[in-house]
Amino acid sequence: MDKLSKEQRRRNMQAVKNKGSKIEVMLAKELWKRGLRYRKNDKTVFGKPDFTFRKYKIAVFVDGEFWHGKDWDTRKYDHKSNQEFWLKKIERNIERDKEVNTYLMNEGWQVLRFWGKEIKSELVNCVQKIEDKINEAKGKNST
Repeated sequence: MDKLSKEQRRRNMQAVKNKGSKIEVMLAKELWKRGLRYRKNDKTVFGKPDFTFRKYKIAVFVDGEFWHGKDWDTRKYDHKSNQEFWLKKIERNIERDKEVNTYLMNEGWQVLRFWGKEIKSELVNCVQKIEDKINEAKGKNST
């Protein structure tokens, strides 16, 4: 049974942001600090990545563990209420993520996806992975 009333749960879920979350802001500040310029939530790129580096065709997504189904096979039955709804919703999100990845890669984009907790605990490593992809793309562009 849910510890919150229906109204409290509804307000909590409505407060969840789809852009501008704390983890996105953390990553954005670190990228900016390193001189990496990006576009946020670019609607012209399929899947609306959280960060895009158009010149290098790199798309970066910041995925929340709950919404994007981290460890889904072991955690899918953790939802105690409205289980049918959440199973369908999160499995569709996982499927959509795969579709977006496939489409972008077929269009020549490099796709990076980071979990929220990964950014919180390993921010420098995440930024380094992005920098490495950019440097790799720069090398390809110069030849």
